[in-house]
Amino acid sequence: MPLTTFEETRPWAKAIKQAVLTRKMPPWFADAEYGHFANDRTLSKADVDTIAAWVDAGAPAGNAKDAPKPVEFTTGWNIGKPDVILEMPAEYQVPASGTIEYQHFIVPTGFAEDKWVQVVELRPGNRAVVHHAAVFVRPPESRWLRQAKVGEPASGKQAEAGLGLMEELLDFHVPGSVPHRLEPGQAKLITAGSDLVFQMHYTANGKPATDRTRIGIVFAKEPPRERIFTLQIANRGFVIPPGDSDYAVDAKLTLQDNARIIALNPHMHLRGKSFEFRVAAAGSDPKVLLRVPKYDFSWQLQYYLADPLVLGPGARIECSARFDNSPNNKFNPDPTKEVRWGDQSWEEMMVGTVDVAVDAGMSPMDLYRPKRAKAE
Repeated sequence: MPLTTFEETRPWAKAIKQAVLTRKMPPWFADAEYGHFANDRTLSKADVDTIAAWVDAGAPAGNAKDAPKPVEFTTGWNIGKPDVILEMPAEYQVPASGTIEYQHFIVPTGFAEDKWVQVVELRPGNRAVVHHAAVFVRPPESRWLRQAKVGEPASGKQAEAGLGLMEELLDFHVPGSVPHRLEPGQAKLITAGSDLVFQMHYTANGKPATDRTRIGIVFAKEPPRERIFTLQIANRGFVIPPGDSDYAVDAKLTLQDNARIIALNPHMHLRGKSFEFRVAAAGSDPKVLLRVPKYDFSWQLQYYLADPLVLGPGARIECSARFDNSPNNKFNPDPTKEVRWGDQSWEEMMVGTVDVAVDAGMSPMDLYRPKRAKAE
């Protein structure tokens, strides 16, 4: 429901009070005992008390002279005019029914030189059928999807099998996403000759539809000090038994070079119960960086550290997820089925994405590759 005017908001007063008292709204799932985050949406006690007192007083309109100016919503790009706009080569025809495998579209950039990206905004062409979308950078040396042709979608597990470490996640869209803006001096890199790969998850809604998603890019105005790269820490080998209410799945990554952790994002599907990120410097015990005790598939938030964490070679990033495949999970598609990794929401995923900052001249692949010992 819209809440842009008093007249629209007043009928929902009691529900609003209940939502803020129970901390259901605004959505924020990080355990306050662990970590501090720059984008923390939690309302202060004073704000909650103010809203509750307004409702208890009968939700009066107040003095119209004290009202702020009406909010003006942007109708075009939220990032202003992009330096370049890239889009799917053609409209994709979304069927009215049935399961739709992930669709991959090759989008040549035509960049003859390296480009540093400061801001990106991924805009679905038809939000009614775009479940989510991700855009990857495919550098010239990557063999991923080389059999695919521009203008023709590639789908299925074979299309995803070649996705490796060198293909950078440029941006992603889920409902409620905001443009990805990097701090001054930071940028993501699209190397010369790279293509973009639009990975699209469509959901049929009973009516035939079309979509042509696009991405707007703003380039950095000066060479950056740091390159931002998204690490994906995943476990694809799990099998969740039927009826299990607390099934644990773990994954970890040991860094081979220096990096600063900027942001964290847990990803699971409808059986996701909780998620935890831990870090441990070489030779040290792990400490909790982010704990999400009640994961909510409807609100896939990214958590930006208030103080980015510096890690060195040998540091370990650990992810622990728990899944509820029992009848007590009201979102569970079928508690009688065992569950494995899969793209669709009734299947599962276990991925911890970690945005890290490295020196602009360093290859993020050095985070994965052990350094060679220098010859005597």
